[in-house]
Order: sequence, then structure tokens, then C-alpha cells
Amino acid sequence: MLDGESGLLNIGYPSERPVFSPSRRRLDWPNGAVGHIFTAEDPDGLRGPQFDAAWADEFCAWAYPQATLSNLRLALRLGGFPQLVMTTTPRPIPALKILLNTTGLLVSRGSTADNADNLAPTFLSAMEEAYGGTRLGRQELGGEYIEDLDGALWTRTMLENAYTAERPDCSKIIIAIDPPVTSGENSDACGIIVAGTEARSILGRQRDKAYILHDGTVQGRSPEGWAEAALKLAKIWQADYIVAETNQGGELVSSVLNMIDPSVPVRSVYASRSKTLRAEPVALLYEQDRIAHCGHFTELEDELAAMGTQVLGHSPDRADALIWAVSELLLKSRPAPRIRHL
Repeated sequence: MLDGESGLLNIGYPSERPVFSPSRRRLDWPNGAVGHIFTAEDPDGLRGPQFDAAWADEFCAWAYPQATLSNLRLALRLGGFPQLVMTTTPRPIPALKILLNTTGLLVSRGSTADNADNLAPTFLSAMEEAYGGTRLGRQELGGEYIEDLDGALWTRTMLENAYTAERPDCSKIIIAIDPPVTSGENSDACGIIVAGTEARSILGRQRDKAYILHDGTVQGRSPEGWAEAALKLAKIWQADYIVAETNQGGELVSSVLNMIDPSVPVRSVYASRSKTLRAEPVALLYEQDRIAHCGHFTELEDELAAMGTQVLGHSPDRADALIWAVSELLLKSRPAPRIRHL
């Protein structure tokens, strides 16, 4: 806040800059303005002083955020319109959640990329390579406020733990489709997920693990448009077949796909249970480390993190397609072997 290229001691004309007295923790400007420095390690240090303006930095990293902020706000009682400016990397702490619901609060967001002109290009590329698409990257670099929602079937930790940089040689690959009811610019998206499976040994037993390989979801397409997108992915990934939900479009879904390319097998699935009930066993597989994401699928993971809540606000088409894919690969009941009695 004080030092560095953008600190208070180094901005503005030299003749207008303040003089800093470290022992007094005080700033004195030539025009008579005075600034005092306080630490969030000592909330009670703010009892007694009074101000007409304050700057609070890195609020989410404070040792005692709620107590310190409460005392600071009590001290803002001078002038006709005392104001508080807070700058912080957003983290899902209770104090920030309470603050964001405060009446009269104005929120401005910025990302690291917005400050690219003042940063080394190598820094930006290194940060993107290390954290791009991750929850930490979205929080630290993108300035997004991300929290686990009450009642959600997936936590952000579960989704972060599912990430893998490896792409296995899957023994089976499928395309799962959750088609929209209507088409057009404002219609629901058509969820299209590419997933595969690989057998692995767990405690001496062979168990399949599913890999989410690609999110090819499209929005605003006609039936022919999203069907062509799915069939194109089937060719690229050399998928064994396509799984398509037929609740909304019935036989039309399979018909459109077969009309464009009859060489790709299509299996129809019908949802007899609610989205949440179908999602629960899939979420359990994440907890058992039987599903991996071969990439950071931000929009898909946002939908998964809202499943089971009322927060999403739109149809979770990407998540639905993933649930169909995983159900087909890992949860579909296998027929019992026939036994002949002699």
C-alpha cells in the first residue's frame, strides 16, 4: 500500500507526496492531510481513532476480518460522507460473504489480465500455464468469488481433485448428448460431453475409471446443428457410439443423428428419475476417485457445483450430459451370466 511502483509514497507529483514516519505509523501530506496505519492483527487498535476515509487491503487475508472491519466502520464517522475502499483477492470466507450482502456496497472486479500492460509477459504466461482454469486461478488471477453452495452434490475440492494432466488410452469412448427442447439464440444449450473409460487395479480388483475428455456443448443451434457438432466429435475421438437423452425430443433425436450419419451407432436413454437423483450416484463416484477430468472445464464444473441447489438458474445441460456419460460407462447394470444346469 505504501511502497512499490503504485504505493502511496510513489504516486503523484513528488511535491505532493506524503512523508512517512514509520515509528508513528503515520503519513503527512503537504496539504495537511494525515493518514494512519493499522494492522488487522490488532482489531482493538482501531478503538478510539476516527476518520473520514479508509483503505482496507487484502481483507480476506486478515487474521480477524470481522472484528477488524467492525471496529474500522465504527471509526468512520467524520465528514459529510465517510467512505471505505476495500481491495482484496476474493476467498469464500464468512466475513466476505456477509460484506457482499451489505446495503450500499459497490463492487468492482478486475483480473490479472486487465493489468497486463504493467506485468512481465513471462509472468502472465507462467501463471496461466500453472493455474489457468483451476479454482485457485479463477480466484487469484480472475478475481472470481467462488464458494461451495449449501446442498450441492459436488464441492469445489472434489472437482479440483478430479483434474489430471494425463490423457489415458481409453478402451471405450462415447459421446453423451442432452438435447434442448427448442432451438434459437435464447434456447437451452445442447450438452455434449466426450468421455471414456479405462480399467485399473484397485486393491487387487479391476475397476473401471471414467475420464471426461472434452466438453463440446453448443448453444443456439438447430437440431441439425447440434447433431452435426456431436457427430463431428464422434469422428475426431473415434467414439464407439453416441448416448442421447430422448425425454424431450423422443425418436427425433435418434432420427436426426442417423439422417446425417447413419454409420455412427446411437443409443437412446430415458430419464425416469429427477436430475438430482440421477446425479447422486455419479457424485459418489467422484468421492471414490473413479472419475477424472482431462482438463479444466470451467462452465461444466460450475454447473456440477450447483447441482442439488436452487442457485443455477438455468438448465444444467453440460452436467446432465456428463451424468449420462458416466452412468453409461460405470453405472449401467451388466447382465448376469447365464448358468446352465446339467
